[in-house]
Amino acid sequence: MPQTKIFKTAAILIVLTLIVLILVYGKPFFVPIAFAGLLAMLLLPISKWLQSKGVNKAVAILLSMLTFVGFFALVIWFISWQVSDIAENASKLEQQVMEKYQQLRQLLSTEYGISAEKQEQMLKEQQSSSSGKVSATLTAIISGFGGFLTNLLLVLVYVFLFTFFRERIKGFIVRLVPESEKENALSCIHKTQQVAQEYLKGLFLMIVFLWIMYSIGFTIAGVKNAFFFAILCGLLEIIPFVGNLAGTALTLMMSLVQGGDMNLVIGILVTYGLVQFIQSYLLEPLVVGSGVSINPMATIVGLVAGELLWGIPGMVMAIPLMGMMKVIFDHIPAMRPYAYLIGQEEKKDSNWKQSIKKIGSKIGNLFKS
Repeated sequence: MPQTKIFKTAAILIVLTLIVLILVYGKPFFVPIAFAGLLAMLLLPISKWLQSKGVNKAVAILLSMLTFVGFFALVIWFISWQVSDIAENASKLEQQVMEKYQQLRQLLSTEYGISAEKQEQMLKEQQSSSSGKVSATLTAIISGFGGFLTNLLLVLVYVFLFTFFRERIKGFIVRLVPESEKENALSCIHKTQQVAQEYLKGLFLMIVFLWIMYSIGFTIAGVKNAFFFAILCGLLEIIPFVGNLAGTALTLMMSLVQGGDMNLVIGILVTYGLVQFIQSYLLEPLVVGSGVSINPMATIVGLVAGELLWGIPGMVMAIPLMGMMKVIFDHIPAMRPYAYLIGQEEKKDSNWKQSIKKIGSKIGNLFKS
């Protein structure tokens, strides 16, 4: 009996190791497929609605994809416009950077005793050592952009195929299970799809709300190019926990470089605090909802594991994929302990939260209609 348990444990470890190796070395193959699967679930309601209006299936799928691509093309155009506006003031920005640089040199000289000659020598050594790194970085950026365009086209192709052949994919999954488990399999497919759709739609709406709130807050605080930084902070929300913080930190640094004073810094920090409060206590319960009921411990572990396996794409997809995994585990008796481990107990909301949720559900129904 002890040897049987040892062999069973060893087999589980070997299987887990193989899964990790497959995910790591198969990243170029699996990442576009995972993104496409999530995107196909997000666009499926639009495609179904168009089909209900008599639109051809393939045309409905293409129109839903064009809606998504058109929206993000509009966002990219706005960001490019804002970047060009920042570039027009590049000379003034360069002057401000040089002023900050001179202040830093003066600080190093007076406070730490590093002479100007020593600073020049250190700067030259740093430039000579980093010259090769800069060219390598530029080459990596160019090749990475080419790979991004290729993967983007591949994702769009996958989205169309997954949506067009969704019934066949569902039929394939149902045929993998015994006859007695077909109803359970169909329920699992439906709930998995529902969890992914609720999370992605909620995340999309939250990003829009964050754009509005950050735009108002940054404009009141006096941030230059407030709309650009608001969109940046909102888009970084797709990376949980660190996204908003990174966007606000970048806004803070750019504002200081552009000559911002202490009042501007306080305004940015107050905006960040208010947005985080509204997001945590109003937007997340109302807009995102409890579709992905993953506890904080599992969320953090999943984010770290996603970053180690697939980098930033892994962090972006970690939460919806874990939510889908929990639904699948709930429908498999042997895997229910794992669903319990990563899940969380549903808490009974207070009266004021229930009232707010009723209002939020009405707003959500308006968006659905």
